Amino acid sequence: MVAVRFHCGHGADPADPTALALRRPCPLCMLIAETHRSRGELLRKVAPPQRAALAAETRLGAEYQWLCPRGHDRFAAKVSEMLTGTGCAKCRANAAAPAALREAGLAFMKPGLRTRTSMTEQRLRAMLGERIRLHHRVNAVHIARTFFGRSEVWPDILVPQLRIAIEYDDPGRSRRAHLGLKEASDLEKDEALAEVGWEVIRIRAGGLESLGANSIVCRALTPAVVDAVVDRMRQLRGGAAVDAIAVAASAAS
Repeated sequence: MVAVRFHCGHGADPADPTALALRRPCPLCMLIAETHRSRGELLRKVAPPQRAALAAETRLGAEYQWLCPRGHDRFAAKVSEMLTGTGCAKCRANAAAPAALREAGLAFMKPGLRTRTSMTEQRLRAMLGERIRLHHRVNAVHIARTFFGRSEVWPDILVPQLRIAIEYDDPGRSRRAHLGLKEASDLEKDEALAEVGWEVIRIRAGGLESLGANSIVCRALTPAVVDAVVDRMRQLRGGAAVDAIAVAASAAS
């Protein structure tokens, strides 16, 4: 078998004169990039004795022992499953337990939650806040399944009064964001929210295609796009419900 050295630095030893050098990342680095994860994130989840092996891993189908963030027993899974799967079996079972289902659909504040927020997403929040009263003390929603090992999701903007989440998607500098596996992940997230009574309105900018009736396709974020988001809220929840949280209504009361 020919040893292969990838452009990302993983693979065969650079000193091996027989190794074939490829000018592309290894399969694992490619999937990490597509799912917007990092190798460091995987290294924090894998069992400590296997960290050195995972640091040099290139294969998607390699199986490792993983640590559950909630302290359950270690579990075996392929690297690809950890990047696209649903976590340990006990977490999946707990997400469907009666106690968890009672919380499903509730918005809450998750302390210390760190998510990358772009300038455009900040503009969207500000522009939307000029139209409706936003709740600033919620950033997550309990769901009735696991999503990347957690029984919660973190949409860009939550409107808990209407049970509507708003997501802003664009292809980013790489021109690959929210495509492929990330697009599939976005749809899974939407389905998880729909199961607990939430609707998701997605702004699909920069050439991204519609994902369904709740997608608003545009070239870039503009006031007209934000108006379209509010109009879609009216279609989903009724004009009276949206008027009740409108900024004008709030100022008059």
